[in-house]
Amino acid sequence: MRIAITGIGAVSAIGLNCTQTLDALLKERSGIAPMRYLQSIHCHLPVGEVPCSNEELRAQLQLGTQPLPRTSLLGIAAAKETLTMAHIQASESMAFISGTTVGGMDLTEQHWHDYAQGEALENIHLHQAGESTKAIARQLGTFGYICTPSTACSSALNAIILGANLIRTGQVKQALVGGSESLSRFHLNGFNTLLILDSQPCRPFDADRKGLNLGEGAGYIVLEEESEAIARGAHIIGYIAGYGNACDAYHQTASSENGEGAYLAMTKALEMAHIAPQEIDYINAHGTATPNNDLSESAALKRVFGNKMPYMSSTKAFTGHTTSASGGLETVICLLAMQHHFIPANLNWTRTQDGLAIPTTHTTQHPLHYVLCNAFGFGGNESSLILSDRPVDLSTAPFNHANTVLAIGQTDDSDISSYISPAESRRMTPQTRRLVTTAKRALEEAEISTPDAIICATQYGSMLQSMRFLQDMINSNEQQLKPTPFIQSTHNTLASLIAIITRNHSYNSTYSQEHQSLQCAFNDAETQMSLGLIKNALILEFDEQTEAWDNVLKHINEHTSNIARAYILTANNKQC
Repeated sequence: MRIAITGIGAVSAIGLNCTQTLDALLKERSGIAPMRYLQSIHCHLPVGEVPCSNEELRAQLQLGTQPLPRTSLLGIAAAKETLTMAHIQASESMAFISGTTVGGMDLTEQHWHDYAQGEALENIHLHQAGESTKAIARQLGTFGYICTPSTACSSALNAIILGANLIRTGQVKQALVGGSESLSRFHLNGFNTLLILDSQPCRPFDADRKGLNLGEGAGYIVLEEESEAIARGAHIIGYIAGYGNACDAYHQTASSENGEGAYLAMTKALEMAHIAPQEIDYINAHGTATPNNDLSESAALKRVFGNKMPYMSSTKAFTGHTTSASGGLETVICLLAMQHHFIPANLNWTRTQDGLAIPTTHTTQHPLHYVLCNAFGFGGNESSLILSDRPVDLSTAPFNHANTVLAIGQTDDSDISSYISPAESRRMTPQTRRLVTTAKRALEEAEISTPDAIICATQYGSMLQSMRFLQDMINSNEQQLKPTPFIQSTHNTLASLIAIITRNHSYNSTYSQEHQSLQCAFNDAETQMSLGLIKNALILEFDEQTEAWDNVLKHINEHTSNIARAYILTANNKQC
């Protein structure tokens, strides 16, 4: 099977569409600037804002005054361009897979006091990551499958990987895949507590780099089997050649010194593409401009490419770090570069230091046949994608449901001390302790020490820490915040934590699609088993009840639940 790309769409600080994006890249025009729309006391921090207010975006999209998260507004704009370019409409045979972490947090932080008083209730449901995806889908038409990967900064690239796998197993004919993420005070303050935001325009891979600039945006592509594209006369922009996901399994925010997860993700992608490292013409690096990431990614790149490094750059000095959307947006940038035969510049670079890869500092004309795009997320969730300008044959297999070998309900608190040390336990919330214990017990009973995949399903994510950070941010007027609640607030915290504790470098993902989250996790595992990519998977189901959020939900007669379950799936019929 050959998976063709027939449509692309992008919205970011450097353009409201692909034409504007291409112009900015060719002219080396950055979108990093002082805050204009985000209202924060940290206005000294430059950001990559999409140059439109919410009202202007709604008007352009003809959406009236209906409340929508900015994440959804950006996603609608980029997704519409993608479908228009592909000359295709949403249908029951198409999947929509959109990565995000922030979701509707911009509305939640804006209306928090209103919610507590029972006001602005029409906005409450928009908080969920999965609901922001559904809000995009409603403006596009009817899809046969909707899913929201939420793995922090690798979310959109993982959406592309899942979409390709669904096509390879015959579950859908086309897939609209990528991600969307808006700026919010929540994640601006969160990154600020980590001391990794630069007060100047960021400088990826530079010796004097000080940190990243946050950005926002959306990027999508349409995937379909080549024969389908040819049959309907579609213009083929490029092809999926290979991809890989691995977990660094090192730290909740920092990357390992040798970049193990990044190395494994790139190696898997190259193996799937059946090409040698020297056949890669250009690398769009994750390149956040933080001291840790750039050194770690450089170490991984040198392990893969040795002394024959291809052209390489980070485009985050153009757009800012668009976090969950970055993998989708930067895939679009790679395809534009491939179409127009150029290497995007790594802006603001002046000098190197020992251990750092040296980027391409100016836009350079060069033919591109194979391009590698990296996206790495919190918790060490690392993904790599290889694009090609020529057809690449990928394996196929009919989709089959795997058997549930072992299912463990919520673990009794008395079991925790048998699986978690006191030192580890002190750093976890009660619900996190239960899930870690449940996961370890499930693996023990299944006699599996290292599963081939760790996949988490959650409706709200780690709400205790999210609500703690949100309330502290609002109560303190964004001052004197602590990093721990933010670090543990991301949806993929638990899947990453299990990988870190078990030193598991295998496939790692998290889904947040409301009540369908567990179904999405199971479907991902079973899809990979059908393709022979994995033989077993640890699937975790997690949500936690929080007083703050339940006080809000009581106005609409809803509440959260404490859920901590683990499932072991295998690709055969044998019970463990």
